[in-house]
Amino acid sequence: MVAEKEDSSPPKLPAERPQQQQQPLGQARRAKQQVTDGFTVKAMMKNTVVEIEKLDYHHYLPLFFDGLCEMTFPYEFFARQGIHDMLEHGGNKILPVIPQLIIPIKNALNLRNRQVICITLKVLQHLVVSADMVGEALVPYYRQILPILNIFKNVNALDDWMSQACTHKHSLWDSVNSGDGIDYSQQKRENIGDLIQETLEAFERYGGEDAYINIKYMVPTYQSCLLN
Repeated sequence: MVAEKEDSSPPKLPAERPQQQQQPLGQARRAKQQVTDGFTVKAMMKNTVVEIEKLDYHHYLPLFFDGLCEMTFPYEFFARQGIHDMLEHGGNKILPVIPQLIIPIKNALNLRNRQVICITLKVLQHLVVSADMVGEALVPYYRQILPILNIFKNVNALDDWMSQACTHKHSLWDSVNSGDGIDYSQQKRENIGDLIQETLEAFERYGGEDAYINIKYMVPTYQSCLLN
């Protein structure tokens, strides 16, 4: 038998596949996402990006502020979340809408409901810092906004006294008595007196040189946070 000649040639390598050009992760994700307007059917679809800053602020922002009067879930949640989202992304679209927000704010405060007032105060604190000149634009409307705040400003002292009077059989030192039940508001940052003080201080800081004198006129017990 004749021995087969050993093949000394190098083994053939498999043909290289053409490399696929990969997109950066961020671009790939954006390619799958669809940009759409808010409050449309498409906005509810998966992988959809809603551009809040492109909404009609003259229409939607006052609409959400009207929802401050809502006290039923999920309506009050939608209104509150919608306001904060629009204030976060609104920029220079917020200032021209200020006159349309005053009546909804006043209506919410005039309900004299503790939950509604606390939510509205937090919204006001966000509003004054949401864009340039917004705090100053609110000054002419203090006469419509501040009367209710003046009524409730000193509620902390009264509630503390009532809380101590209600500790006959139970340890309630950390609670606040709302008159019709125990309101554990201090633990949830929903103490009206504290929120009013924070809101007035925000008004003074961002309201310009005329803010303090106008606050003092409507809330005589207020002391400047800038002069201390």
